[in-house]
Amino acid sequence: MAVFITGASSGLGEALARFYAAQGHKLGLVARRADRLQALMTSLPGTHYTYVLDVCEREALHCAARDFISHVGHVDVVIASAGISAGTLTEQTDDFGVFQSIFQTNVMATVSTFEPFIPGMVERGAGTLVGIASVAGVRGLPGAGAYSASKSAVTTYCESLRLELKPRGVGVVTIAPGYIRTEMTAKNPYKMPFLMDANDFAVRAARTIAQQHSYRVIPWQMGIVAKLMRMLPNWLYDRLAVNAPRKPRKSE
Repeated sequence: MAVFITGASSGLGEALARFYAAQGHKLGLVARRADRLQALMTSLPGTHYTYVLDVCEREALHCAARDFISHVGHVDVVIASAGISAGTLTEQTDDFGVFQSIFQTNVMATVSTFEPFIPGMVERGAGTLVGIASVAGVRGLPGAGAYSASKSAVTTYCESLRLELKPRGVGVVTIAPGYIRTEMTAKNPYKMPFLMDANDFAVRAARTIAQQHSYRVIPWQMGIVAKLMRMLPNWLYDRLAVNAPRKPRKSE
């Protein structure tokens, strides 16, 4: 099986790369940091292909996809794992660029990641596209307008894409992580319930992808929390969440 993963040099992407490599699959790995990507490459068993680029550079990402396809013939799973997070406040006009960066990386790069693989998957009537959303996208969180909105957008986008491609044999899976132990969450200055190791997440995510679940929260405990959050009326959610702890802004 051939698997293409963005954001592979750290966090969820790295954990997924290690899992799939251990299973004997061929990987196409994308990340910005050449040193981290090379270190990962040399530590993995098997033959893989690395691409040092920024996922916001659409043409570079498409070139990497075409190169990987030329090596492996066809790609079975594409995981758009690249993502960034930072606290944002609309009242702080300096945060506008942070809003743009988060949306470009979390949403538009997901679209760019999927684009070059869809024609081949449709032609074969097989393949799976995987979007990484977040529990933070279930309801808006104070101080996280950009991140919450971007991850909500990923969920809705993948749902639309699933409906478009399902009749043609292509699967779309949305995975919404809760708190996973990564470099990104290490910066959170608050308690993180049900914190899960990234390698454990990768095992569960791969199972979700193999079973073609349309949407799944990992870990399952956060899935219950997510369902409760969706059910709360606005007045009650506002009362409970208005003083929720906030992720630091990029300038803090």
